Amino acid sequence: MPTLLAGLARLNRALERLLGALLLLLLAAFIVFIVYQIVSRNLPMLPRLYWTEEFSRFAFQWMIMLGTAIGVLHADHFVLEAFPRGSRLDRATRLIRDLACLAVGVVFVYYGKDFALSGLRRSATASRLPMIAVYVTFSVCGVLIILFAAQRLLHAALHGQSAMEQTLDTPSELDEALADTAETPSDSLSAPEHRDGGKESSR
Repeated sequence: MPTLLAGLARLNRALERLLGALLLLLLAAFIVFIVYQIVSRNLPMLPRLYWTEEFSRFAFQWMIMLGTAIGVLHADHFVLEAFPRGSRLDRATRLIRDLACLAVGVVFVYYGKDFALSGLRRSATASRLPMIAVYVTFSVCGVLIILFAAQRLLHAALHGQSAMEQTLDTPSELDEALADTAETPSDSLSAPEHRDGGKESSR
């Protein structure tokens, strides 16, 4: 099991770096397409490239799905804490969260396959791009979610949930603030000064 975790962690680190580069490219393309649409509407000499509107939407959809998967790895998605931090119920809900993410990934892969294949019979209006290039996002996102959620669950099973969260979770501002407060000595705990020390020394 430790060997499996190490191999899965290496694979996910490589995937995360690849996804980071891909997301930057998608973001750059999205911005370029949007800017061109705005400029071409106001400058008649520029041709109206309608496929840029489609490609900007496709890039946005890919960014959402890939970013969703990365959010699973580092627990960056919105979480409503209903129980005291560190309690048994709190730990149980965090485990259920990771199991639910794994289940969502399985659903995306299982049902996303047929959805992606349906894109072979459809194409975009302006660019004529086969829609499988967009519909496959659910299957890709599902595979990534399964890998990332499996790493979290396996790490928690081998080293404990606290160690897993400390290793994988993005540090929250609240946790950092609480840690800084705990490390800072309180004024009430400082040693009291002897105000009459000067008088005694003069005597």
